[in-house]
Amino acid sequence: MLSQPTIATLNHLLAQSGWALQRLAKFSGRTARFRIVPFSLACTIQTDGSLREAATDASADAELVIAPSLLPRLALNDEAALEQIAATGDAALIEEIFFLVRNLRWDAAEDLSRVTGDIAAERIVNFAKGAQQQVRDAALNLSQAAAEYWTEERPLIAKPAHLADFARQVDKLRDEVDGLEQRVQQLLKAK
Repeated sequence: MLSQPTIATLNHLLAQSGWALQRLAKFSGRTARFRIVPFSLACTIQTDGSLREAATDASADAELVIAPSLLPRLALNDEAALEQIAATGDAALIEEIFFLVRNLRWDAAEDLSRVTGDIAAERIVNFAKGAQQQVRDAALNLSQAAAEYWTEERPLIAKPAHLADFARQVDKLRDEVDGLEQRVQQLLKAK
């Protein structure tokens, strides 16, 4: 159901940067399966590097299982999210897929320029990037302010220094209890 639009979108991204098609062409005939519960998408790489939907009975040369919670992080280019993708199969193909995820970018201005013209497209894209950065900055500032409030104003979260001090006090108390227990044992033996 979603496979045709997804593959069309991926082919569009690959075509926007010709280098990606050339890199994938080396893997012609191989199939990669992407599982994002509850969806599964299998793509076979064609001789020109573009993708087509794999036959239903095709076995996957590489399989990547992606938790749905990773999708927003992947969209924001979070490198740590890539490490949480479970990948099995052809190591070279998996490495190439990860390379494309890291380096393939949508040229929104190019697509938008067909509708609005080059100058307007560039301005719209720059405005959108600025708005996106403002949202990121606001989220970062809010999280830092909340952390400071919960550690300083209304201590709901313990500071690392306080946790370390508490651990030292617990260790000291344990050592003193052990020492006291040994003294009691010695006194009982002395009787």
